[in-house]
Amino acid sequence: MAAAAGLRLRGPVSGAAAPGRAAGSGPAERCHSSFVLRPPLLSPPQLVLRCGPWRSFTSRTDGEARVTRVLREKFPRASAIRVVDISGGCGAMYEVHVESEEFREKRMVQQHRMVNQALCEEIKNMHGLRIFTSTPKP
Repeated sequence: MAAAAGLRLRGPVSGAAAPGRAAGSGPAERCHSSFVLRPPLLSPPQLVLRCGPWRSFTSRTDGEARVTRVLREKFPRASAIRVVDISGGCGAMYEVHVESEEFREKRMVQQHRMVNQALCEEIKNMHGLRIFTSTPKP
């Protein structure tokens, strides 16, 4: 988090404040992990968030392929199924879009329950799941 704010962590510090300075004042403050946070001297702040190895947006992870396969089996009349690993490739969180005639005349809660039931085994290994359902346009 410190790197995201453009701050650098600098070595462990003692609980005492710097000589002539009150604790918690000025540019250097003690944080809970016993490191001093200071603004970078010359480098611009960079934000890099990664959960796993980098992958292109056109390739599919094994998890995406597995979830897609399960949804195709459970919703054979689906006109569109799209699964995206939104955790950066580590398989912790997915976004699922299912467009199926089977959802017609059902409330959104019922549609989402159908998807949850279809993915009950896969959900056990996930941190989160975003579900979007719809019916095909005439």
